Amino acid sequence: MKVSLRQGVGWSLFAAACLSVIVQLWTLNRIERENAWIAKLLSGHDIAIEKVIGAQPEVRLARAIYLRQMHRYDEALATLNLIIDQGGPVLQTKIRYNLGNLYLAQAVEQTEALNFNEALPLAGLAKQAYRQALALNSGFWDAKYNLEVAMRLLPEMNRVNIGDDGPESKKSKLWTTVPGFPRGLP
Repeated sequence: MKVSLRQGVGWSLFAAACLSVIVQLWTLNRIERENAWIAKLLSGHDIAIEKVIGAQPEVRLARAIYLRQMHRYDEALATLNLIIDQGGPVLQTKIRYNLGNLYLAQAVEQTEALNFNEALPLAGLAKQAYRQALALNSGFWDAKYNLEVAMRLLPEMNRVNIGDDGPESKKSKLWTTVPGFPRGLP
């Protein structure tokens, strides 16, 4: 019995369609599993690092957020550094924002402990991460707010130029660098 060309092409198309369905089902299963991991992490339960290693960057971001909440800053920083350049602009914005949150949390802890020398570089790193997030998405309100918090924690003071003549010019330069809102009449 000879198989016609038409039947051979038909069987080939059927096999390709079956293979495509199997791949799609496997992908959907992976997505469902990773979404369950993200939900578990965000509800305060850890996932073993062995499971998360091969996962999508979103799962690792959720684990970094969990680690920061548990004050495991070094592990959270290592996780964020592994995924910092992965994904599209939206994910990169979230990664940089959470990196800023990590540094800001550490800076606040150091400031509350009156360790200003340790808090200063952490606040600077937080500001840098928030600015990078805002460079990717200038309308990201949470990054703007947290940048303002970091600025108020340890404000940036520009150095006053020594070559200026009088103290009045030094006051005006210093005043323009102090963050905050001017207080005027209501």
